[in-house]
Amino acid sequence: MPLHVSPAPAPALRSVLAALGSPTAVREAHTPALRSVQGSLSPELPLPVHVLDRIVPNEAAPRTRLAGWRFLIRSGERAVAAADTMLTPDGWTFSHFFEGPYIVSTELAVRQAESTATHYQPRLLSVPELYMFTLWLHHDVEDDAGAGTLAPSDVLVPLAPAPTGITAYRPHRVAELLPAMTLRVTPAPLPDIPELPGLLGSPA
Repeated sequence: MPLHVSPAPAPALRSVLAALGSPTAVREAHTPALRSVQGSLSPELPLPVHVLDRIVPNEAAPRTRLAGWRFLIRSGERAVAAADTMLTPDGWTFSHFFEGPYIVSTELAVRQAESTATHYQPRLLSVPELYMFTLWLHHDVEDDAGAGTLAPSDVLVPLAPAPTGITAYRPHRVAELLPAMTLRVTPAPLPDIPELPGLLGSPA
């Protein structure tokens, strides 16, 4: 398999297992699919969630920050929800369960990446400025999955739902997609408006 999935921090995994074993945590989760499962549940496919807080024009290798680790929660062969963890002063801890379209789209994008011949380290990248989530395929599989920089040769696969004008599941090199993302967050310059006599203090 060309994807080299990094192991999540052990405390993060333990916190998710503890939450899955807590009837209260499962019952209070806003995840009807998770609450309706009768059989066993297991956390799988741990992926670090990075955030690109700001898209900067002409920045060749933007830095991201690690926001947490995400696990898909499976019942049999089906992912019914996901669990996010976060880093606190006391270490990694369970944050919340959730469901929605990004669970299915993450699975689809991962399967698509597994069918290629190139080896990658999978991560998730959130781009809040565009309300966009992507599967980040990092080229250096030996890197620390919780750190690093968006390399120009890395690949980003937008997840569905994708922003208008960006096609979900279409892989893009970072060097190709970042300029397009920059255009979407950079306001177009205002046209020059000729100054009219008698306005804004100009002589009549």
